Amino acid sequence: MENVVVAAKTSSPSDDDISPPPPISFLPPTKKAPGGWRSVKYILGNESFEKLASMGLVANLTVYLQTRYNMDGIQLVNVYNIWSGSTNVTPMLGAFLSDAYLGRFRTLLFGSMSSFLVKSSVCTFPKTRVDWHGGPGPNCSIPKLRPLNCPGVSNCQKPQEWQLGVLYSGLGLLAVGAGGVRPCNIAFGADQFDTRTEKGRAQLESFFNWWYFSFTVALVIALTAVVYVQTNVSWVIGYAIPAACLLSSIVIFLIGKHTYIITKSQGTVFVDIAKVIVAACKKRAVSLESSSGHPLYDPPLTESDQRVAKLAHTDLFKFFDKAALITDPSELDDKGSPKNYWRLCSVQQVEQLKLIVGLVPVWFTGIGCFITMDQMNTFGLLQAIQSNNEVHNFKIPPGWMGLISMICLSIWIFIYEQIYLPQARKRSKKNIRFTTRHRINTGIVMAILCMVVAAIVEKSRRDAALKQGTLVSPQSILLLLPQFALSGLNEAFAAVAIMEYYTNHLPETMRTLSGAIFFLSFSASSYLNTAIINLVHLVTSNNGKESPWLGGRDLNKVKLDYFYYLIASLAALNLLYFNLFAFRYLEKQVDKRYESRHEEMNEAA
Repeated sequence: MENVVVAAKTSSPSDDDISPPPPISFLPPTKKAPGGWRSVKYILGNESFEKLASMGLVANLTVYLQTRYNMDGIQLVNVYNIWSGSTNVTPMLGAFLSDAYLGRFRTLLFGSMSSFLVKSSVCTFPKTRVDWHGGPGPNCSIPKLRPLNCPGVSNCQKPQEWQLGVLYSGLGLLAVGAGGVRPCNIAFGADQFDTRTEKGRAQLESFFNWWYFSFTVALVIALTAVVYVQTNVSWVIGYAIPAACLLSSIVIFLIGKHTYIITKSQGTVFVDIAKVIVAACKKRAVSLESSSGHPLYDPPLTESDQRVAKLAHTDLFKFFDKAALITDPSELDDKGSPKNYWRLCSVQQVEQLKLIVGLVPVWFTGIGCFITMDQMNTFGLLQAIQSNNEVHNFKIPPGWMGLISMICLSIWIFIYEQIYLPQARKRSKKNIRFTTRHRINTGIVMAILCMVVAAIVEKSRRDAALKQGTLVSPQSILLLLPQFALSGLNEAFAAVAIMEYYTNHLPETMRTLSGAIFFLSFSASSYLNTAIINLVHLVTSNNGKESPWLGGRDLNKVKLDYFYYLIASLAALNLLYFNLFAFRYLEKQVDKRYESRHEEMNEAA
């Protein structure tokens, strides 16, 4: 966009006399420009109802798999983690379609509509009888699609392969629907702000927090009202509510269409990445030291790239610079364009790849943070199932424990945005925010504390159950609140900061990809968590002298607290890795990039 400003300033006087005034000057004074918070409120509304619909379907998944499919702990966690990982992989496909063909607006719309079709059919299968204790997927009202209920923990009927196939198919369709919505919602919201200005950048930072706030409020509603209806009223009604919410999200999204800044798809960055890698490999024999006389192919941005920031050349990952080296003048045609785009790439394309590669260290840090959150979504809920859930004659559904994480996350964001920042601005007259590094560090510390507290509480719960000789421990479910609260703070600090980091430090045209990369880290954490769990189970179950750490349908017969301490140790290593390598390395890259961008913006002004 800087190029557009420069062109306007360097135009000749005669052109200024002949050209008509900009169209904006003829607009009525009351007509508002598109974008800004005016547009974001519709986007956040769409996101809130979409998440309410999604979580309303899967909030009880862990409880359901154990109580209705009679799965043991290992199988249950594997199914949950693999499904969660797959749900967070499909956004990469959505990002590709958005950037290459559809654009963010249409991808969001089509993704929401396809999700609605899937979720509205969840409970529309022929009903031989209404089963009030069904579950997620296309079998909530067909009892034959799952094994018989088992009141105990042993001699339970296992699900047949075809029953699991129906379950996995339903979960797979939900994952496909999420692929169109997740990568585009954040990016489309970020498109509504002009990040070339200080005000726009500050608004974008607030948008990330409010996006997560609305996301969390939707989860709170899903984990309270929807779960309560599913558990105590009817699974059929409980799954009709999410379908209605998703329809509402589509309506809200379309109502705000006239307020949006809608950018056209400008080609997928995946192809550019492939071109740079192939071109660099073709010139791998070229020495950069001996090629100082060869210029780099660095053309100016075209008029179609008005919202794209020109990236300056950096010295990081020099191998990829070979893709932009003009080793032979014959590589260019008469117009100065490459004859073969798979042999010669622009500096802009090379720097885009460098930015993605540069995010990898923080991406690994995010995986370490999200593994802790995965434990609360699975083993944490299993702890709740085997704890005394009666409080003053009211039985707390185990699925409600996830509320604590969401409430703590929402409270922190509200305090940060509505109390801390306004007071800080009054005192310093500046927009003082916690740095990305401080927030990620705080999130990792919360993850460590979460696992340590969970281990202590689990040992106490198991000891109380063994002493009394019952499956359900007499220890109150309320003692699980601290570990879920710490998990929520881990997400509030680390996840929000990492999401903001990705979006801020990738070019505007790569924002959809940044959202996909963010969710891909969740996917990687789910798959890695599955591998760790199975490895721990394999190693500890071969020791006949002691109880295994994991396995079976009864937590009282395993040592889950040992596993929690292991995850806490991995989180501590993640803290060291982040501070010794990840952020220190990326800080140099980000400073160079934004220093050059600010210089260009100042020159254009």
